[in-house]
Amino acid sequence: MPALAVADLPEAPLAAAARFHAHHLPLIEAALPDEGALTLIFAPAGHEHRGWRLAAVQSLARAHAPLRINAVESSGAAAEELARWLDTAPAVTGQVIEADGAATAAVLT
Repeated sequence: MPALAVADLPEAPLAAAARFHAHHLPLIEAALPDEGALTLIFAPAGHEHRGWRLAAVQSLARAHAPLRINAVESSGAAAEELARWLDTAPAVTGQVIEADGAATAAVLT
């Protein structure tokens, strides 16, 4: 189950999107598995980040189909648990899932 943390992004949404595309995107594309799924793990951020994150994940998923690419906005065990679940969800791609980390198991069962 490949999962990649996307860290060290600026607080401002436009600056974060620019850093993601300039710095993280080449690293992500270099780490893509040959098949299966890749989950990006973003730290929680304000709703202002939702648009650029979703657009980036959807674009990656379209460009690299049939590889499934999704993202999780969470931290700690919740992010890892969601990444494991996404690895086994063959119909889910191009999604950004937000979790607070408290009730993940109840949602996934």
